[in-house]
Amino acid sequence: MKATQGTTYRMLGSRLNNLTSQLEELRKIGATGKKVNKPSDDPASIRPILNTRKQLSNVDRYMETMGQSLDKMQATDGHLEHVENIMQRVKEISLNAVNGSLNNEDRSVLADEIVNLRKELLDAANGKVDGKYLFSGYEESTIPFVENPAYDPLLYDKTDHTTWPYLYQGDDNPTLLEITPGEKLQVNLTGNDLFFGTSTWNPTPPPNNAVDPGRYDLFSVLTQAEEAIRANDPAAMQTSIADLDGASDQNRRLRSQLGNRASRVDTAMTHQEAVRIDLKQILSRYEDADAIESFNNIVQQETAFQAALSITGKVSQLSILDYI
Repeated sequence: MKATQGTTYRMLGSRLNNLTSQLEELRKIGATGKKVNKPSDDPASIRPILNTRKQLSNVDRYMETMGQSLDKMQATDGHLEHVENIMQRVKEISLNAVNGSLNNEDRSVLADEIVNLRKELLDAANGKVDGKYLFSGYEESTIPFVENPAYDPLLYDKTDHTTWPYLYQGDDNPTLLEITPGEKLQVNLTGNDLFFGTSTWNPTPPPNNAVDPGRYDLFSVLTQAEEAIRANDPAAMQTSIADLDGASDQNRRLRSQLGNRASRVDTAMTHQEAVRIDLKQILSRYEDADAIESFNNIVQQETAFQAALSITGKVSQLSILDYI
């Protein structure tokens, strides 16, 4: 009889242990919302789960990088808008000065305003985002533009950048953003592009590394507008007005190019977000537990556990006298 009772105890104890383990697993599923919490839960699902998670990680990386690039492009556009406003104001000043009715004091006031606007242009050219210069190419820690200590208006040569009033210290390297696997897009403008017009007008470089005469150095354009007004030189003023139009065109063209690229990045982000949603749905089908089903399973398991616990308690109260 002792052997029979001992066997019963062992069977009931084993049953309780199994029910306890199963209840713990169900409660873990209920707490995490995941039906696969470790490889042994569903070995067949582990590989697709890991692959999907890797794809999600790649998408998140694309999204983060594109978001950062788009922020910089939007900041760049803000600087280009300010540059456009500066060029427009200098043109208004030049048109006012060229009519010939101003005295020396009036012209001096207008010329001084252009000096201040040129300082604003320099601030825009040396603009930063997150502590990094926007227009230095790869040289993000190097200030792009500084005054040329050797500048002399009498020696100015439009085709020789060493005679210009400001010098560019960055490089011409484009910042390329991978928006999809294998597809890259330039997302920056260098100072040479924007303020010196290096690649704006003529797709075919001039021979012998000469400076393209069809481009505009924005700093020189403003400097010459100021000098023409101070000298009360109508012909020079007319030339500076034409140059201001060309420089404004140069800025607008680059701003348009940047806007098109920003739109492309935004479209790529929208696509990646759609891919991200699809991947999360795929992952959910492998991993996620049905909340109602999980609750019902826990209730059923707890009921079975309580019943087994009750039976075990009753059996443990039996003694040898109950069988005599």
